[in-house]
Amino acid sequence: MDFSQLVRVRSSIRGYLDTPVDQEKLDLILEAARLAPTAANRQPFRIIVVRDQALRKALAAAYSREWFYNAPIILVVCGVPSEVWVRADGFDCLATDAAIVTDHLTLQAADLGLGTCWIANFDPEEVSRVLGLPDNLVPLFLTPLGHPGVSGRPKERRSREELIHWDGV
Repeated sequence: MDFSQLVRVRSSIRGYLDTPVDQEKLDLILEAARLAPTAANRQPFRIIVVRDQALRKALAAAYSREWFYNAPIILVVCGVPSEVWVRADGFDCLATDAAIVTDHLTLQAADLGLGTCWIANFDPEEVSRVLGLPDNLVPLFLTPLGHPGVSGRPKERRSREELIHWDGV
């Protein structure tokens, strides 16, 4: 599908079938994330692919929605603070870079007919504990990944006039 159609149809999926994700599709999704642009090309991210059922269920301690941990895969997008580019005024691009990476992988998943759901409302310390992450990795975003078992919600967006300004505000 073309990009204009893709951004219209991609939605947050909160229900997954118990069907494995083909490795070929997973590889395409991870490659889309790897190719995402980052500030100064620092690539200060790592992605943890959680397929093990016991680990997925253990992640319920960090985010307890059943639809989340019942997905066949959970992707954990982590930042590496020591690798991030920081602007002269101190602005740190870690979360921005991780968001771009997450956006790339969610769009690629949608293009392949798979579902995802951005999750930032989780306990990062619990994710680190469950996955045994080293101190240099900070979990920033989670997404389940799998075949949709439900439809996404309709998109509700503010009007263009409210969101887009020309030549100043």
